[in-house]
Amino acid sequence: MAFYVDPNIAEAKTLDVDFYLSSKHYQQSKELIFAKSWQLAGDGDQVKEAGWVTPFNFLEHFINEELVLTRDNNNQLHCLSNVCTHRGNLVVERPCKLRDLRCKYHGRRFGLDGKFLSMPEFKEVKGFPSDTDHLASLPLFQWGKWLFTSLTGTIPAEDFFGDMIRRVGWLPVDQFVHRPDLSKEYLVDAHWALYCENYLEGFHIPFVHAGLNAVIDYGNYTVELFRYSNLQLGIAKEGELAFDLPKTSPDYGKRVASYYFWVFPNLMFNFYPWGLSINVIQPAGVSKTRVRFISYVYDESKLRQGAGADLDKVELEDEEIVQMVQRGIRSRFYKFGRYSVTRETGTHHFHRLLAEFMSAPQKP
Repeated sequence: MAFYVDPNIAEAKTLDVDFYLSSKHYQQSKELIFAKSWQLAGDGDQVKEAGWVTPFNFLEHFINEELVLTRDNNNQLHCLSNVCTHRGNLVVERPCKLRDLRCKYHGRRFGLDGKFLSMPEFKEVKGFPSDTDHLASLPLFQWGKWLFTSLTGTIPAEDFFGDMIRRVGWLPVDQFVHRPDLSKEYLVDAHWALYCENYLEGFHIPFVHAGLNAVIDYGNYTVELFRYSNLQLGIAKEGELAFDLPKTSPDYGKRVASYYFWVFPNLMFNFYPWGLSINVIQPAGVSKTRVRFISYVYDESKLRQGAGADLDKVELEDEEIVQMVQRGIRSRFYKFGRYSVTRETGTHHFHRLLAEFMSAPQKP
């Protein structure tokens, strides 16, 4: 089916429900959407010193691409395929410090930059080694401690993250400290896009989030759209916790309670006066989604206050709604909806991007 969402939000209809229910579209989205996206690869602290290597999985349980972060002896960071070019064995099994990478299956060795070094019993092989014997190298983008990679790198990282970085560039993100004790994972019985749609509009806040609605000024809640990202700006009610903004901030003079940045297709960066919650929305099935909350604290004295006071409560409220929507869209009587012109510009923006990417030419 062809995907189309009218650019005029007043006339537009939402995506056909088949996008959320079809196994075919779910599989197509792997290459058409996610392979072209930039995903969180890890934290620079995981490869802080020369020689450190840390394996990770690019969207585990969905794309399942085995990769590894390395820092070589020249202090350069790399993102490499973690699959040996000989017989496909995994090269690095766990975070550790190494001189080079050595496959324990047949002893093939690579530099920490992924370049082939040596291989036993291969002197008689013609045309060896060649470029295909190096570990594949992926693009790597760093902002603060956070490392991002893309399987294709066809769209520059700047197009995804640039507007966010410029907006909150005054924050000392290098000083943010990862807090595993405040991080959490959730499994939601709904399509990943339904979860994102819910995040992308504040329209539901007065109806679903009584606690959040008590601390933010819903009347002054705004949405700004960029090419592959958007921002929801939460304004604090009088007396509630807000950022102490520098004069260099374009929001100086506003009582900002939270910056909710979404980066296409599935990354959410929620900045609060206490720090940051990165939400990674991982497809785990046509109607199942794994949500990872990764918390970084900058000012512990402001924890459990304001818009970011109880993220777990807000998450559970969102899950309840999204799971009911998943059940509802299976109805024979529902095919599409319409958008609130004033409150659902973020969701409309998301649907426009989904239609754009899903309609791209596919490889034969």
